[in-house]
Order: sequence, then C-alpha cells, then structure tokens
Amino acid sequence: MLILPAIDLREGACVRLLQGRFDAVTNYGDPFAQLRQFAEAGATWVHIVDLDGARLGRPAQHELIARLAQETGLKVQSGGGVRTREDVYALLRAGVTRVVVGSVAVRRPAEAREWIAAFGADRICIALDVRAAEAGWRVATDGWAADGGKTLEEVLGAFPPDELSHALVTDIARDGALSGPNLDLMQAFRALRPDIELQASGGVSTLADLAALKGAGASAAIIGRALYEKRFTLEDALAL
Repeated sequence: MLILPAIDLREGACVRLLQGRFDAVTNYGDPFAQLRQFAEAGATWVHIVDLDGARLGRPAQHELIARLAQETGLKVQSGGGVRTREDVYALLRAGVTRVVVGSVAVRRPAEAREWIAAFGADRICIALDVRAAEAGWRVATDGWAADGGKTLEEVLGAFPPDELSHALVTDIARDGALSGPNLDLMQAFRALRPDIELQASGGVSTLADLAALKGAGASAAIIGRALYEKRFTLEDALAL
C-alpha cells in the first residue's frame, strides 16, 4: 500500500481542517519545510491540496504548488479548485504527476472522462468526498460545502471499467478527527469497483489503522494530521 503524506494549503501555509471546516483550522507552518521532511523520511509521493481553490471553485495557489513540485524529487498528486481542462494542463505542466478532480467528476462526469482520455488514466484521480446517509453514501462537492446530489454508487457508475484508474475516497466526518478510518466505506467501494486503485483518506491515527486499510483493500492511504501531531512517524508508516 502506497503512503501519501498530505500538505493542505491555505493562504500559503500548511494547515489541517477538521471535517473540512474552515472555522476549525490548525496551522502547521511552512509547506516547503514540511515537504523536505517528507522527502528526508523516504516518501516517494506527496498529496497537496489547494484549499483556497476548493473553496473558491477555481485555482488559487497553482504557482505555489508548482514551486513545491520543483522542490524535491517527490511525485506530487494535487487538486483543489480544478474545474477546467486548462486547470488540469496547468498543474501537469507545473510538474504535478497526478491531478485530483472532485466536483467535475461528480457533476460533469463526461467531461472528466474526456480529461482522462486526453491526459491518461494514470494522470487523473477523481476525489469522492462522502457523508453517510439513509440511502448509502452521499457525495459532496465544492470543497465539501455542497451536496453533489448523487450517491457514491451513482458517481462511480458514470465511469465505465477500464477508463478510470484512481479514486480518492474520504469520509468527511472522520477527516482530521483522528477517529480511525471508515473501513465499511472502503470495503463498500472495493465491492463496487475492484478495478479501481482506491486511495483511502480520513481518520487515520495509528499504524494499526494503516494495516486495517490495507486489509480492507486500499491501494494507498493519505495521512495528514496523525503525522503533524506525531501519532507515529512517516518512517514507520512507510516501513509498514
């Protein structure tokens, strides 16, 4: 299982939000220093989110992300506010290895499929940010501020097999809460789409959580607050 340490950017600083709430922010300082620490620990990938872009619905920190992508030899997966083909191209041109597409994948899946066909399935990851509901899992959009009007199953159904390679699935209620990952959600996703590389996000607080995600079928795990608050080291996570 691939480990992707996370850097969330807000107004140029490295931060973490609790459950996606912009009124519940913890600042962790210089993203360049954090990126170098990840590289020194042995990471090969980093997950970078433009939180301002996600909130505004347009890129807000692509210049900073480009500088971060050029800082080390790490492969960068990045998104936040990606709404057009030009946004995807700009990130790839800036040195980002894989672009994360959220709201467009939910609201305009045919367009997202066109981007996948144009840039390659390994260069695009769709982000599915979900909340539990009576009728299964509801997918949020616009930086988690809006209900996308679809269930997880409906969104995935818009992407035929062999077209989509990567999906990042986040339980919003657990993101930044250090309450443990939602294994039921990950298992539900894996049962729906065994053909897609599943990136799990939200709630990781221990090394045992990572082992459990691997057992649930996750191909990768995004880790944020647990690393910043030193619940375990990145070195230990990578060794696991």
